[in-house]
Amino acid sequence: MIESCTIIVTDANALTGPIHDRMPVILDPSAYEAWLDRNTTATLLQALLKPYDSDQMRAYPVSTLVNNPRHDDPQVIEPASALNTG
Repeated sequence: MIESCTIIVTDANALTGPIHDRMPVILDPSAYEAWLDRNTTATLLQALLKPYDSDQMRAYPVSTLVNNPRHDDPQVIEPASALNTG
């Protein structure tokens, strides 16, 4: 058995566009069943690969800790301003 994964990207939405021209596909929970169903057609699956609703997201600066996968700590996603209080 081969265990692997991939990140599928799509065009950026309004929130992520100023940061980068692409973003990872984020499936709406209502699409999970179709995504995992082996009988779902390629046409339907492709339709799920769209930018996530930017109104359902938020963006804020984080520290450079996120650049190193060895930093496996909740602190990496804290807003940068919260980390600079000391």
